[in-house]
Amino acid sequence: MKLGVIGYGSRIKNVIKSIQKEDSACVVHAIADIRQNVVVEGFEEGAVPVYSTPEAMLNAEQLDGILIGTRCSLHTEMALKVLPTGIPLFLEKPVATTMEDARRLKAGGEAGKSKVVVSFPLRVTAPVQLVKEIIDSGKIGTVEHVQAINNVPYGGVYFHNWYRDENETGGLFLQKATHDFDYIQYVLGLRPTQVCAMTSKQVFKGTKPAGLKCADCEENRTCPDSTVHGPQKNTSWAYCSFAEDTGNEDSGSALIRYETGMHVSYSQNFFARRSAGTRGARFIGYKGTVDFDFFTNEVKVIMHHTPRTETHRFESSQDHFGGDAVLARSFIDLMKGEGESISPLQGGLDSALLCLKARESAQTGTFQAVEW
Repeated sequence: MKLGVIGYGSRIKNVIKSIQKEDSACVVHAIADIRQNVVVEGFEEGAVPVYSTPEAMLNAEQLDGILIGTRCSLHTEMALKVLPTGIPLFLEKPVATTMEDARRLKAGGEAGKSKVVVSFPLRVTAPVQLVKEIIDSGKIGTVEHVQAINNVPYGGVYFHNWYRDENETGGLFLQKATHDFDYIQYVLGLRPTQVCAMTSKQVFKGTKPAGLKCADCEENRTCPDSTVHGPQKNTSWAYCSFAEDTGNEDSGSALIRYETGMHVSYSQNFFARRSAGTRGARFIGYKGTVDFDFFTNEVKVIMHHTPRTETHRFESSQDHFGGDAVLARSFIDLMKGEGESISPLQGGLDSALLCLKARESAQTGTFQAVEW
């Protein structure tokens, strides 16, 4: 099966590896990228044609599937070029970074022919699938409250490299919470109606010169966030996170009301480190609570009215806790003309809308209705 790639970045390369691990018949056949010196792993230089525009690639090639791995601000624009073709599409998150783009993509998806897999691996992980199974069984009763948290131990990525540009990312609700909002929506099966949110920038700010790189900073041997020395060492993270041009909030929280009247509390943090990292949620009903954490790979069921707690443990997996493999299989099925997407475009749009409304709430200090 012939894969076309729009934006041959590091994340989409990993997605392609997951696809090829599931089915070795899938090969990168063509690439559209502004960088003309792109080389595909396993091929000689120049063996895979590189087009300067998606239009040129689509006009010249017969493709079985297309993957979009551009920077975030271009996801909508590129998807709108593919949707009318009917070719199955793998679309990275966030699917849109502005309300205008989200509305355009919604209309394009409704009018388009392509089936879409949105890169939401968390919803298809074994822990989330088990949580949904337990809740759907009625074991803990109707979920009446959710407490979700994401303390990101690798949060420096959002301040040391291109992710620091809010014009590209749209802010960190769209970068991280988009995954969490999606799996919460998926588990609950309810419609959010209102959101209020708040963000803070308390740590990753400062007066270092704009554009300063860690390698050029005189404090790079003593700074605990140095990418040249110390625990944050990563040569691909170039820029000082305490410079005046460092974007993005470094923590954020949201309260989300749902159509039944219940609400979800969600909080994310980007300066927690080491074992302080955690990601998961508590779904609380009258009969019991389901608690899970991706980092520990555990799901606990705590019954409220009997002295019983069940613990389920899963083997660790590096590919987004096993989710990438499931998405890969779903995309392969679409290319074969089999089944429906396990992570469809509507899920990406629902999550983007909630993130955009949370961002607007934080910026304006107002409650926001979650509606188009």
